[in-house]
Amino acid sequence: MEGVLLTVAYLVAGVLFILSLRGLSSQETARRGNLYGIIGMMVALGAALSSSAVNAYSYVGIAILAGTGVGSVLALRVKMTAMPELVAMLHSFVGAAAALVGFASYFGDPHAAGAARSIHLVETYIAVAIGALTFTGSVIAFLKLRGTLSGKPLLLPGRHGLNLALLVGLVWCAVLFVKAPGVQGVVPLGIATALASVLGIHLVVAIGGADMPVVVSLLNSYSGWTASAAGFMLQNDLLIVTGALVGSSGAILSVIMCRAMNRSIWNVVFSGFGSAPPKKAAAPAASTEALTVNETSVEETAEALLASKAVIIVPGYGLAVARAQHTVCEMTKILRKRDIEVRFAIHPVAGRLPGHMNVLLAEAAVPYDIVLEMDEINDDFPDTDTVMVIGANDIVNPGAQTDESSPIYGMPVLEVWNAKRVVMLKRSRAAGYAGVDNPLFYKRNTEMLFGDAGDSISKLVAILREKA
Repeated sequence: MEGVLLTVAYLVAGVLFILSLRGLSSQETARRGNLYGIIGMMVALGAALSSSAVNAYSYVGIAILAGTGVGSVLALRVKMTAMPELVAMLHSFVGAAAALVGFASYFGDPHAAGAARSIHLVETYIAVAIGALTFTGSVIAFLKLRGTLSGKPLLLPGRHGLNLALLVGLVWCAVLFVKAPGVQGVVPLGIATALASVLGIHLVVAIGGADMPVVVSLLNSYSGWTASAAGFMLQNDLLIVTGALVGSSGAILSVIMCRAMNRSIWNVVFSGFGSAPPKKAAAPAASTEALTVNETSVEETAEALLASKAVIIVPGYGLAVARAQHTVCEMTKILRKRDIEVRFAIHPVAGRLPGHMNVLLAEAAVPYDIVLEMDEINDDFPDTDTVMVIGANDIVNPGAQTDESSPIYGMPVLEVWNAKRVVMLKRSRAAGYAGVDNPLFYKRNTEMLFGDAGDSISKLVAILREKA
């Protein structure tokens, strides 16, 4: 009877997790999706703790209290700008947990003989290897997103051969581990953990800053497959199902984002393996250092906005850094009261996290119906009077269409330069996260409003409120 009740509880939790993913696919239903996920986790945790296999409740209680405390502090203190690295670090926890549970399972559980033992050892090995890879890869992603490590890719000579050698080593260690009697397989298991850790580090350090949103999504997928492998190892159906849901959804999201960047998923994971070298671009007539930009002021920007009939706002990571989403929302309300059409254009890889800009705008209560994806709004720029680019760079770079030597060449971008006027809010003329100069700065219809985006928009709102 206990087994039946446990299975039913896990089935209910699994359905709730599926509903949670379904709800999170839309801004309007995201809150409901979060609620389904919370209820599903509570059902799963309650079912697991009610099992007769659990008897060390004091240790479990300490772990739950500690995890709840740490999680609550992080949730309350984390800034929106730090959300991407927080997600990367949470993925590392999943990987570390799977690896540690794998070692504990190998040493603590009695293994059956014959084929059953071999199957269990394979499950353990996969959980440990993927867990170690996820852990180190997530830590490197965390350091890159935080700025501790450079966003530039580290491309070692013979890197593809190194990756292949590490994979061959992992397969060889798997054979030795399964064949080893008793607990003597701890040596190949330890070597495999080291090899997988090095592979995780090498894969992520070789990925450039422009691809970091895809990396976060990929690590999410890795953490799901790690949990699923741990589920097979522990014979836990819910962990298998939940891990498969996270792994498959993360993989699908990664592929979708790669298509939005005109990139192959293999190209991102293996740092350009199999891709043709970029063609040399024709020498420019003058270096960008010799080119001039058209600077503007807050007053002139306010006049341009009030004289417009259609305005499109393109948010980027700079908006998150300035924490200006609420001020932007207030500016939007003022303009819409004057019957000026205001919409937001979201690039799939804007920010440092999939959906980063959508979360920012939702936090500020920007209406969902005026927040549009790139494919929905790109054709509307020629009919737009003013485009405001707030802290975005690479996603509005026309070089992605014209400069074949650029690392972002071929990446679909928001074609803001087709609008009548473009106002870019930036601190300086510095390149974006991909380290690529932006020709948009020097176009005749582009005006640069230098300074902190938060201060500039606050002054802009004050002027608009006064004139309104």
